[in-house]
Amino acid sequence: MQRRTLLTAIPAATVATVASPFTLASSTSGLTPAPVRAAAAVRYCLNTSTLRGQKLGIVREVTIAAQAGYQGLEPWIPNLREFVQQGGSLDDLRKQISDAGLTVDSAIGFAQWIHPDANARTNALEEARRDMDMLRQIGGTRIAAPPVGAHQGDSPLVELSAAAERFAALQKIGRDAGVQPQLEVWGFSKNLSRLGEVAYVAAETGDPTTLLLLDTYHIHKGGSDFAGLSLFSDQSLQVFHMNDYPAEPPRAQINDSHRVYPGDGVAPLNQIIQTLAGNGRSITLSLELFNPEYWKQDAAVVAATGLAKMRSAVEQAFA
Repeated sequence: MQRRTLLTAIPAATVATVASPFTLASSTSGLTPAPVRAAAAVRYCLNTSTLRGQKLGIVREVTIAAQAGYQGLEPWIPNLREFVQQGGSLDDLRKQISDAGLTVDSAIGFAQWIHPDANARTNALEEARRDMDMLRQIGGTRIAAPPVGAHQGDSPLVELSAAAERFAALQKIGRDAGVQPQLEVWGFSKNLSRLGEVAYVAAETGDPTTLLLLDTYHIHKGGSDFAGLSLFSDQSLQVFHMNDYPAEPPRAQINDSHRVYPGDGVAPLNQIIQTLAGNGRSITLSLELFNPEYWKQDAAVVAATGLAKMRSAVEQAFA
């Protein structure tokens, strides 16, 4: 009983026992799979990297996402900057997004909050502040925070306790701006490439509202087991990057360009989706692809195909 009491006291941002696909058996057999009920609320979102090669601009990307039937949009911050630099109005863009029936479920930023150099981190926090302000003006409340700046092979290894302190500093900027950073796992990174690493950093920030941003491809690339997804609650995991990966090339050689539509690869999507969206949970699935073959195709076709593939994967997971 003491151990059980201790487990239930762990913050929801780290572990959510109610969301686990396992239940304690009445016999001595230990943990057994529990029935996974159908998804309560799955939202479908378009990450604009999927259409990055077509170079459409954010206005056209909004139109395509809406016409394809998505509910949400996940724009890239560099695209928003370009829009503003070319004279675009963020107020007008917000109205276009709202009128199209879309919400801004997340955004992709690249402020180097984890950089080993203190001066670089100071500049990165100012960059993040500007990015968050811009995002807030179009209705966004979450932004990706990948380990950019400490991800390359020649980057020094960042102690996880130091990463937690640096992410907590970014969270403070977010609280002031009204935008929550999402700690993102990058499977190819020297730092924060595994589920256990981002879970540790999230737990050590001291903030029970810490958000993570996870991804099918990156979990595979980093070598983590997908079973680890059952440890994260609705609170800590609100957006998930949906994609698939082929059997070849092997993990050591696979990269972003190999991502394929959900269902066209070998990822255990039934397990992933049941964990993310089963048992009454809610989640935004955001299609994030970097496939150069898709960039050669009509953007509207790619967006529509991606949404159909995501819907089919969810239906199959709960069939």
